[in-house]
Amino acid sequence: MFVVGLTGGIGSGKTAASDYLAAKGITVVDADVASRIVVTPGQPALEAIRQHFGDTVIAADGGLDRRALREIVFADPAQRQALEAITHPAINHEIRRQIAASASAYTLLVSPLLLETRQHELADRVLLIDAPEALQVARATARDGVSLKQVEAIIAAQMPREQKRARADDVLLNDGLLGHLHRDLDILHARYLALAATSSAGG
Repeated sequence: MFVVGLTGGIGSGKTAASDYLAAKGITVVDADVASRIVVTPGQPALEAIRQHFGDTVIAADGGLDRRALREIVFADPAQRQALEAITHPAINHEIRRQIAASASAYTLLVSPLLLETRQHELADRVLLIDAPEALQVARATARDGVSLKQVEAIIAAQMPREQKRARADDVLLNDGLLGHLHRDLDILHARYLALAATSSAGG
């Protein structure tokens, strides 16, 4: 299975890109979705989070209070590392399960932390959706209703744009014109189909 890892900072346009490729029949494995699955009630990772962070991060329905947890981990790097140590192995297991179940020509692994974690090891090629930081902030505050301070903290916790650009195989600038993004994705989609076919023939 040929896997393209798609990443980008908050508000960069990862969802716009993955939705477009999904409409072309490509299976999308979303690390954010996997991260929600592994912390549903009854999952070992949720219990480990409760034991480490306390009942204040557990919602009334027994699920995870993401807002409460986010406030803790973005204020304290050590707590963020503790959370990652609990969740990342479980998330990677779920991602691998979904990739193995994929039947499309290639599979798109969407993850905001693809390059910050070992998830990039699951990808044959890395696609970065890039956007100017000011545009990231504007999109994220308008879309998610989170504060400017929190968005800036999230950006600060992620790998710098320049470093991501250096590590990606393909970089698309998403400056707000959807038509441009779709045109560039059409070119890459054709390339990925060809690479996947070659990979399949070689394997």
